[in-house]
Amino acid sequence: MRQKLDNIKEAINKVSAITPDEKTLAVQKIEEWYIEDKAMELLPEQLMQITKNIRPILVEMGLM
Repeated sequence: MRQKLDNIKEAINKVSAITPDEKTLAVQKIEEWYIEDKAMELLPEQLMQITKNIRPILVEMGLM
């Protein structure tokens, strides 16, 4: 995925039809989307880890 991101950024920088400011903005947006996608991949994993750690407490409290 990171390689694809780098390829896209390179392609954007090669385009002569857009200004340097537009290129910068486009690259920033793509990097934001990349970070959001990574976060969405990590979220279920992190939630499962939290659940494993909290489960004994919830059981002790009678909530599970």
